Amino acid sequence: MNEHVSMSTRLSTDKPISLAILAMGGQGGGVLADWVVGLAESQGWMAQTTSVPGVAQRTGATIYYLELLPARDGHEPIFALMPTPGDVDVVLAAELMEAGRSVLRGLVTPDRTTLIASTHRAFAVGEKEKPGDGIGNPVVVMDATDFAAKKTIAFDMEALAVKNGSVISASMFGALAAAGVLPFAKEAFEAMIRAGGKGIEPSLRAFNAAYERTIEKPRDPVSDKPQKRLDPLPSTVGHAKLDALLDRIRREFPEPAHVLLYAGVRKLTDFQDPAYADEYLSRVGALLLRDKASGGAEKDYAFTVQAAKYVAVAMAYDDVIRVADLKVRGSRFDRVRQEVGARDDQIVYMTEYMHPRMDEVCGTLPKHVGLWIENRPAVFNRLDRFVNKGRRVKTGTLFWFLGLYVVSALRSTRRGTLRNMREVEHRETWLEAAVRLLAENYDLAVEVLNNRRLVKGYSDTHARGLSKFDRVMSALPLLERRDDGAAWMRRLRQAALLDENGIALDGALKTVATL
Repeated sequence: MNEHVSMSTRLSTDKPISLAILAMGGQGGGVLADWVVGLAESQGWMAQTTSVPGVAQRTGATIYYLELLPARDGHEPIFALMPTPGDVDVVLAAELMEAGRSVLRGLVTPDRTTLIASTHRAFAVGEKEKPGDGIGNPVVVMDATDFAAKKTIAFDMEALAVKNGSVISASMFGALAAAGVLPFAKEAFEAMIRAGGKGIEPSLRAFNAAYERTIEKPRDPVSDKPQKRLDPLPSTVGHAKLDALLDRIRREFPEPAHVLLYAGVRKLTDFQDPAYADEYLSRVGALLLRDKASGGAEKDYAFTVQAAKYVAVAMAYDDVIRVADLKVRGSRFDRVRQEVGARDDQIVYMTEYMHPRMDEVCGTLPKHVGLWIENRPAVFNRLDRFVNKGRRVKTGTLFWFLGLYVVSALRSTRRGTLRNMREVEHRETWLEAAVRLLAENYDLAVEVLNNRRLVKGYSDTHARGLSKFDRVMSALPLLERRDDGAAWMRRLRQAALLDENGIALDGALKTVATL
């Protein structure tokens, strides 16, 4: 039987308020969506939420889509399941680059959309995998939102939430309340948080802090330059041996190097001990004498300043002992508990993925023992078959914690290990190459010091970094007599940092060979 529908019957012209929430795992996107739905229903509105999950880790965010509409004569409206480009009233992005992706997807439009975004960063896999600085430019994102959105509210909502002992969903809820895009009173928002029954007080603190911040200063400036986190040289730190090192910095070194030398002393004391930090100052002091003899004062001691940075980096190399030390520190357990929001009565276990090789084991052994094993391929390969496999290590269990703790305790023997011997040899060869250039080509000598940036990490990462370092340094004989040698060395290093496989570096080296 066919049912005839009169063409005189009109569909409702009421449009729902539509919201899209873009959040990653652990940011409370689902909680925020539930709060908004509960808020609307408590005020007599109809509401619906749907979600499309993102990929695991940091390769995609979950999109929560909500539509809200006042109830009409008891009739339930039909809501859409997905956001339509150009038809979204509010976009809430729990991370800056997700705000940029919402613009690219067409969810943000200048005639309609209010964009509420946190300016903090959770780096994507594509950003992390690059050897150099692969971080996306936040200025480009914010400039795009200025054109794409009707109104933008953007500040660090993550920091505000952490400061108040809550999670970012609470501060984003506060920003939403203050934005004036929903026709509900602030008290209704707060009542929704109280109805949740968990973490009420911290959530309310974060909510109110974000509410006030949105009203007083809805926008934070962003920069494409990383913030410097170097502390000034203090007058004292209350420890005799460390105060002696600070006094030595003040007495023996030029002022431009003080901040980096202080950072180096802190790093190396943490890595080994104050005596090791004193060795660092002696090594940089020897370089300073050569710097002075080569007219370094006219260059504001640029050579010494860079040596202060990269000699510390070279001396605080990542080895198995260092990794174990960092993983069993109480401060790390406290930080992880805080990040996951664990209560005092909850147990938190961390599972580490470790894949050691026999190379790292030999590096941790006394140098004569490590060399003995390496010089016997049959022994090395047999041991490697046992060692070289992935392991999931639960550092919260007694067995694995004690194992890592014992490895970290080998710090006192570090200077006698095979790895330390090789690091010292490599470091001195590198510094000698830089010093040899000082008198003839000061700027190139500084760039040679900067090449140490290519060497980082441990295991395969360290091996790849060393390979790139050696390839960049191989061009030194072609550049040392050129006036533009420093510029070419800088280009080679930048090319080495562009990709993991060194394709860009191959091309740059071929160009240098034709000079």
